[in-house]
Amino acid sequence: MIQIYHNPRCGKSRNCLAFIEKSNQDFEIIPYLTETPSFDQLKILLGQLNLEPIQLIRTKEKIWIENFKGKTLSDDEIINAMVENPILIERPIVVKDGKAIIGRDPELVASFLD
Repeated sequence: MIQIYHNPRCGKSRNCLAFIEKSNQDFEIIPYLTETPSFDQLKILLGQLNLEPIQLIRTKEKIWIENFKGKTLSDDEIINAMVENPILIERPIVVKDGKAIIGRDPELVASFLD
């Protein structure tokens, strides 16, 4: 089953969800702002994405700029920042068959769902 870590206020996330809905595949919506992934879940997601924690951060978010920008943080500290401030997590994340992508590009989502 496909999972989408979704923020309904984000246009890219809404577009990705609409694309998944049209694929006629079973999916689950994870509203990550209210059902925040745990530290361990984020570590798994990072592995599925094949990304370093900093690559999953929305570095232009006010919370990041005011509290973390310019600081030297360990990977664990970055993951904890996402757990404590899920708005920092890049979106949407699409998971299928143990792999994941950041679904901002519809063409990438299309090839991922095939």
